[in-house]
Amino acid sequence: MQKETEIKLRVSPETLAALREHPLLKKRNKSGWERRELFNQYFDTPGRDLAAAKVALRLRRDGDEVIQTLKTRGQSIAGLSERNEYDWKLEKAKLDLKKLDGECWPEALAELDKKTIKPMFTTDFVRERAEIAWGRGKAKVVIEAALDLGKVIVGKQSEEICELELELREGEPAALLELAAELAATLPLMPCDISKAERGYRLFDAGSYALSLPAPELTAETPLDDAFAALAWHLLGSSQRLAEQYRHNGHWRLLLDWVEQLSELRALAGSLGQAAPRSTTHALRASLDALLEDWRPLVHAGVADEDVRKAAPEQFLEELQDTRWGEFSLNTSIWLLGRAWTVERNNRGNRQGAAQLANWLGHFLGEEATALQLSRYQQQPEDLAEQLPRIERIQAWLHHARAVLDLPEVDRLYGELNKLHDLACQDITDEVLDARVQQALTVFQSRAWKQLLRK
Repeated sequence: MQKETEIKLRVSPETLAALREHPLLKKRNKSGWERRELFNQYFDTPGRDLAAAKVALRLRRDGDEVIQTLKTRGQSIAGLSERNEYDWKLEKAKLDLKKLDGECWPEALAELDKKTIKPMFTTDFVRERAEIAWGRGKAKVVIEAALDLGKVIVGKQSEEICELELELREGEPAALLELAAELAATLPLMPCDISKAERGYRLFDAGSYALSLPAPELTAETPLDDAFAALAWHLLGSSQRLAEQYRHNGHWRLLLDWVEQLSELRALAGSLGQAAPRSTTHALRASLDALLEDWRPLVHAGVADEDVRKAAPEQFLEELQDTRWGEFSLNTSIWLLGRAWTVERNNRGNRQGAAQLANWLGHFLGEEATALQLSRYQQQPEDLAEQLPRIERIQAWLHHARAVLDLPEVDRLYGELNKLHDLACQDITDEVLDARVQQALTVFQSRAWKQLLRK
């Protein structure tokens, strides 16, 4: 058994060709490019029990070699994935069920009748592989770079495979992200943690690709730094999965959710005060502002305009053909992995970062609620939009961490605040102004809001 640590980057055929000749890879290429044809058959039960247990089982023909591989449940954080991999060389291209036992076989599948495992789909592609190595400080980094071009085939359906895989052989995981980010500075690379197996299952069932990642488990005692890191990784990873699925099927709801994930990440990044000095979050905030400046107006217009919704998938593809999304995704991953917001802060910032989440959050929300001055917007509802950043900061924390607060009817407050936010985003009409007045009063009079004002 070996642990596989890799990052997958979706590319175009033109970018794949450019990567082969990229100066950075050329300089560090220690082996030259080796070309191989790989034929892969994936297996599962008719009920797709292996997929449900996050297990991928395949036979690969690589030249004269036949290799049986089992990949088990691992973790994937914003495109950087780690999982256990078991390989067995076989004499012939026939699945050896006796190998699927012991420590490699998940406990969740202990009662499975392995004789029900059958061929499901194939992934056949040409791989050009090279060993990329360099010195990173005093440590050596070795990465296998693979340029894959081919198809996933399920019956009469197929999907193109065109991607760069970077797999860590020696060194720290951060080196994978750093190399990818350097390449993404000049080439459009899309971090994408959908495996070839997941693509096959998606052709079987369009809804099988999970968009919702497990929510971070936050408690009242979680340090603020840990809470922010967990939420930021969650939002970044979710945005990448939404981008992949919207690119695949163009469903409007996915684009709305993608913008929402980015908006929440922007709100959290602007909420930490001295725990994250503004100089340390500047690049992240600037990147998010640029994305939201382009995409927020579009989704707002698309709510009522079908032509905008129909044109949006093509515009999104244009976004992915630029370097912006890849650079943002990879640089944000590096920033989070290194906890860069902690580097330049003073002792007070360190104390805030170490504060228990419930204590910090109660104080933060109390300050924001006081500064929002909802009573004012009951008199001047036309100006409510100027408070959108503050409303969104409150919303983001209530969305993900309200369970740690000792507040009455906090779920109701979150729902009412969402309604106020929606009204603040709408174009001004007499009806909208009247609704803003009423909704500001509803939030202001809620029990949870009154308690926040007393903090």
